Amino acid sequence: MKKTVLPPDDLRRLAGLRHALHAAPELSGQERATAETLATFLATTRPDHILRGLGGHGLAVVYAGKVPGPSVMFRAELDGLPIAARGGYAHASRIPGIAHLCGHDGHMAILAGLGLWLARNRPARGRVILLFQPAEETGEGARAVLADPQFAQLCPDWAFALHNMPGLPLGALAVGPGPASCASVGLRLAYQGREAHASLPETGVSPAPALAALMADLAPYSASPAMGPDYRLATLCHMQMGAPAFGIAPGQAEAWITLRTLCDTALAEFEAEVVARAQSRAAALGLDVKITRHDHFNATLNDAQAAAHVAQAGAELGLQKAEFALPMRASEDFGAFGARTRTGLCFLGAGVAQPALHTPDYDFPDALIAPGVALFAAIWRRVLDNAQ
Repeated sequence: MKKTVLPPDDLRRLAGLRHALHAAPELSGQERATAETLATFLATTRPDHILRGLGGHGLAVVYAGKVPGPSVMFRAELDGLPIAARGGYAHASRIPGIAHLCGHDGHMAILAGLGLWLARNRPARGRVILLFQPAEETGEGARAVLADPQFAQLCPDWAFALHNMPGLPLGALAVGPGPASCASVGLRLAYQGREAHASLPETGVSPAPALAALMADLAPYSASPAMGPDYRLATLCHMQMGAPAFGIAPGQAEAWITLRTLCDTALAEFEAEVVARAQSRAAALGLDVKITRHDHFNATLNDAQAAAHVAQAGAELGLQKAEFALPMRASEDFGAFGARTRTGLCFLGAGVAQPALHTPDYDFPDALIAPGVALFAAIWRRVLDNAQ
């Protein structure tokens, strides 16, 4: 990493901001205090406009040039996770059972750092929009922002985001055109039959055969196949049946599964097939089944020119090119913005020995803030320099 665009005092302020955010995480849809902390921090950068309450508790901070030009949005996420962290450090989460274990605190600090840079490097033309988006972890936030009437004031021509990636060298960059993260959806299948005495199970209607059939139906998709156009992955995440009693044959059951594909169309087809098969098997067994959708994420498809801007910005900064197979199998709701603008999602290495995302001992590395800010600033300059 050759460059930073901020002085040491600013980097110390950003580390302090990240630590404060890390210590006070909020769950998806509840990020009111987080957004207010950021609004207060960025007010000193003299933005031209601040939009609050965007798609929930979202925050958009706008820096406008004096003449027309491209509108470029950079996005970070506000929400933490319902996972208890293993603390032991001064800025550990003070909220029981909730922690920033995906690095959203670091992403917010990077975006706030871009605001500090913009305070000294006001756009000559066009606009830079810093979007702090709610509810990424549930897949609801990006679509809520897009549905908010306030978003009409933004209408970005480009949208960029980064995600830290443990296992890659610190500051190494991975980006490419096309699929960057998978589409996914969670399905909750609630079966209703009829309980019976355990000595007379045939007098009831048990959901056990339906669960067994579901597992058999999903088995061909339960191992991770090679990425390709026909990629399908089904993960059985949770299952329960009946009451914890030896005298009762079960009459109720639940199964939670996550389906994953490379694109939205393929996900819709996969979901329809799984739902139809589950409904058919339940009906044949005399069961009612209610199927509900949860945590739906659009696929992220990088625009080719947006990906090129990111790659070239990274090369200008001397960032190492990461060996990372795209797309990321996990989902990222940034993909929803692709329906409205040209998007570029990249991955920035968080360190080879860094604990994995969504694990109790993960903590975003402060050393990644400086290259993250520099990368976003370089992307903005490239978009501006290449604008017609």
